[in-house]
Amino acid sequence: MDAVIKKLMPPSEYMEKPVTDRPSEAEVEAAVRTLLRWTGDNPDREGLIDTPKRVTKAFREMFNGYDMCPADELGRTFEEVAGYDDLVIVRDIKFHSHCEHHMVPIIGKAHVGYLPDGKVVGLSKIARVVDIFAHRLQTQEAMTAQIAGVIQDVLNPRGVAVMIEAEHMCMAMRGIRKQDSTTLTSTFTGVFKDTPEEQVRFVTMVRG
Repeated sequence: MDAVIKKLMPPSEYMEKPVTDRPSEAEVEAAVRTLLRWTGDNPDREGLIDTPKRVTKAFREMFNGYDMCPADELGRTFEEVAGYDDLVIVRDIKFHSHCEHHMVPIIGKAHVGYLPDGKVVGLSKIARVVDIFAHRLQTQEAMTAQIAGVIQDVLNPRGVAVMIEAEHMCMAMRGIRKQDSTTLTSTFTGVFKDTPEEQVRFVTMVRG
């Protein structure tokens, strides 16, 4: 099966927060030292000496979604599908993100489905799109819409369905402090939005 590679959208269309003024590593490390002092600890004690460097490296990894374009991940498609035109679902895509309000973790899983219109995309690319958006500061509602939007715009399928269920540490670790409380969001486009039966079929298959 040969892939069809098309440049459908400029990367800037889906780089929602392009980095234009990223500070130096030295500035980041200094900021982490300030936060360590804010906790009441001593950044010069043995256990914390290398913490600013470690945090800087960890942040580079956890927020590398700002350096990637999800549309590019969807540019390679396959048109030899033996006439298949029914629902494709990738479910239980586990992810870690960070709440944009408190910068604490969001831990969850995404379920993504689409109805192809003549071409399909590699399954790993769907998971990659989830990861790219997850590796940015997020709200769950925005992330759900972003995943559905880029798949709809780039692949142009007959419809996209996205469901995310996640636990927010901003609720579990602070404030109301409710552990094991899960937030569920969903977005539907095209056929899924217009046909309740297709929504039900998607949810049933995800829950199956």
